[in-house]
Amino acid sequence: MYAHVVSLGVTGLNGYLVTVECHISGGLPQFVMVGLPDSAVKESSERVRSAIKNLKCPWPASHITVNLAPADVRKTGSLYDLPVFIGILAAQGALPQPGVAQAFLGELGLDGTLRPIAGVLPMALAAERAGITELFVPAENAAEAAVAKGLQVHPARSADQVLRHLRGEEALPTAKPDGYNSAGEWMGPDFADVRGQAEARRAMEVAAAGGHNLLMIGPPGTGKSMLAKRLPGILPPLSYEEALETTAIYSVAGLTRSGTGLIRERPFRSPHHSVSAIAMAGGGSTPHPGEVSLAHNGVLFLDELPEFSRETLEVLRQPLEDRQVSISRVHGSAVYPCRFMLVAAMNPCRCGYYGSGVRECTCTPSAIERYRQRISAPLLDRIDIHVEARPVEYEALAREESGEPSAAIRARVIAARKVQQERYRGSGYRCNADLPSGVLRRYCRLTPPAEKLLRGAFEKMGYSARAYDRILRVARTAADLNGSPSIGTPELMEALQYRSMDRKPR
Repeated sequence: MYAHVVSLGVTGLNGYLVTVECHISGGLPQFVMVGLPDSAVKESSERVRSAIKNLKCPWPASHITVNLAPADVRKTGSLYDLPVFIGILAAQGALPQPGVAQAFLGELGLDGTLRPIAGVLPMALAAERAGITELFVPAENAAEAAVAKGLQVHPARSADQVLRHLRGEEALPTAKPDGYNSAGEWMGPDFADVRGQAEARRAMEVAAAGGHNLLMIGPPGTGKSMLAKRLPGILPPLSYEEALETTAIYSVAGLTRSGTGLIRERPFRSPHHSVSAIAMAGGGSTPHPGEVSLAHNGVLFLDELPEFSRETLEVLRQPLEDRQVSISRVHGSAVYPCRFMLVAAMNPCRCGYYGSGVRECTCTPSAIERYRQRISAPLLDRIDIHVEARPVEYEALAREESGEPSAAIRARVIAARKVQQERYRGSGYRCNADLPSGVLRRYCRLTPPAEKLLRGAFEKMGYSARAYDRILRVARTAADLNGSPSIGTPELMEALQYRSMDRKPR
């Protein structure tokens, strides 16, 4: 007796079809599963056995062989419980053979209830591409799976509901995709709450308009973290394609909220400084997305930057350049996108008060230098904007009126991004931060006075080639915000003042 059931798997962000073959033969009762299953997949035998018995269905007292094809790809997770359950019942004739256009996903409880699983969105998209027309998933995953518009997604809360549907006794409903509005409003913290910090606010606006990385330096209590948490609110809303990418990453990581479809707000990730290099870049025995990928299309905020380990910080260098991270392990490899804005905050010295004017600094010059040298020059080169967060004056704190709201800043950022989209139409670049070195002269034209100013600054400060490129990109963004077609002296001077952490040559 033989039956096969269509299911799916996922590697990285790529879904693929899996055929669950069930064969029942004579011999001593035994359950054998092949096809490179991991421990979670192998344990499905006990969950399936209990679910079948608790639902009053027959359990064959025979030799049961289950094969997960393709057999040369490692299978992980508990998502194969439901297809194995269906396959065993179909193999002994207790259930009609499911069609080749029907696919099943879900973890079983011992009583037959269906529990949510991770990675549903990329698997649903793969099913749509493969010509699957019906997908049976746990009810909590239905909204996510329904994003694949070419599928009939059937949400079920128990395996018994799936059985009744397949037997024609009671049809399951079809989940409807919720509409996606790319002009969603930001519901998080607002810039109107920020008092003072005009320079830092302007730097945040420039960073958001061009997609630039940013470092804030200032004494404790000046509002660095407060500013960073409000940055997603002035970024343009997620487009449908960006929302799809972001949701797929969170789906694979098992971080999507139950009963929701696409993620509508840009991610904001703020790992503690004790985070490991593997947790930052991604990994594990089976490759999983790390913080850099979970911040894709959003913000990665590193507070107290020098307190992170050197190994963890150096891991960021390649993702910041390539916008993707490749993870290789014994059991497979995966490539995850990581197009994020890096926002970091740090004190000017160990005690936090060097040059602040608030309190006397207790650090020696050598201690200050050692503290700053925890951040390598190659990493600093990759941060476009360095801005000082100064102590806020009493008058600014006591003022009753609120500051400029995030909505007003966001409108200017969106206008600048539209200029960039029009300029780079058909080139594949999304914003100024994406410009490679080879096209900078084409898009970042300097006026003669600005050219002379940049030459003098380059010779005096000893900027690296990477810092030179980033100065041009930031100046291009400042010009977009100012409505200028070319980069003039004001825009270049603004970009130059954002390189305060660059060290002069000895």
